[in-house]
Amino acid sequence: MRSSSGRNSSGNNGGSRGGNSGGRGSSSGGAGGRGGNRGAGGGRDGQRQGGGPRQSGSGKQRPPRPEERTYDVGGGSSDAPRSGRGASARGGAKGGPKAPQGGTPVRRGPHGQRLGAARPRELDAKIEQRNRDRYADKPDVKTPKTFPGAEQEGERLQKVLARAGMGSRRACEELIEQARVEVNGEIVLEQGKRVDPEKDEIKVDGLTVATQSYLFFALNKPAGVVSTMEDPDGRQCLGDYVTNRETRLFHVGRLDTETEGIILLTNHGELAHRLTHPKYGVKKTYLAAITGPLPREIGKRLKEGIQLEDGYARADAFRVVQQTGKNYLVEIELHEGRKHIVRRMMAEAGFPVEKLVRVAFGPIGLGDQKSGWLRRLTNTEVGMLMREVDL
Repeated sequence: MRSSSGRNSSGNNGGSRGGNSGGRGSSSGGAGGRGGNRGAGGGRDGQRQGGGPRQSGSGKQRPPRPEERTYDVGGGSSDAPRSGRGASARGGAKGGPKAPQGGTPVRRGPHGQRLGAARPRELDAKIEQRNRDRYADKPDVKTPKTFPGAEQEGERLQKVLARAGMGSRRACEELIEQARVEVNGEIVLEQGKRVDPEKDEIKVDGLTVATQSYLFFALNKPAGVVSTMEDPDGRQCLGDYVTNRETRLFHVGRLDTETEGIILLTNHGELAHRLTHPKYGVKKTYLAAITGPLPREIGKRLKEGIQLEDGYARADAFRVVQQTGKNYLVEIELHEGRKHIVRRMMAEAGFPVEKLVRVAFGPIGLGDQKSGWLRRLTNTEVGMLMREVDL
């Protein structure tokens, strides 16, 4: 009791000195009052510095201050007394103490109670696999199709035509309205007809439409280019003009290395086969520069046939296009595709060819296409080629 009274008296003396200093520091009563308050606070500080909780005369211990309280956050010994503010102090409310990082995660209920460790992911994977195995042998249930037209298969005709390059969908619908489109030999008069591009034969104005992913090109081959897609000797070849194409193309027929003119490239195997087969007799037209004078019967002789080492060769047509003195430019049309056929025929007739250019392959003409230029065939040109070989 003596030490306690000593501490109290020292605190009171400190408060008195604080009050006197506050009074001297200002002439106004308000400043003195504030100084007195600080003095009183100093007295309370003295009490806190002096020792533990203040005991009342009855001997009961005062309640702990907030900074002296302890909270249960799920750690430590389970035998420790639980105290604090409940669920909010255990992390149940915003701002409360958080659960410790690392280790097994602790699951808690809606009121902050511990629910035990979380289920491992391996167990979840086993349960999921067990459920899959349970329903693996059961047939798939097909839900009914509720939107109109869903039970039909194939694609809409105008969509197929638009993808084939016949125009916009609206333009293709107009083609159908004008009765210009036929599928498998029947004219289509209704919109929205569904077709199978892989099986159905689609024609516009009597010409077959290439509805699949086929490519058709015409190249004006320069002189000195080998008619192969690859050349082991490193010479310039047809493949040098299509190196940026993802789809593999191949040439239709051949041209001599020194012969210029049109040559077709495509990935349509059946069309390429028929265009070069003698059965279909697709005609090729050439312009040849020769030196005369030419006899009048030269055309008749070429049409009747000239004997070569591998049999007769006949021209389907012959005419003189231009004459300048003894220099002649003649046009020769034939359907054969034997090697060097035009050069050998003219040489056997006594007029060697100085320059040879193929200006047409069937219905596809060279036109004003420049040497070395590659162009894509139009849908009309592809249709004419297919009609030429009954596709």
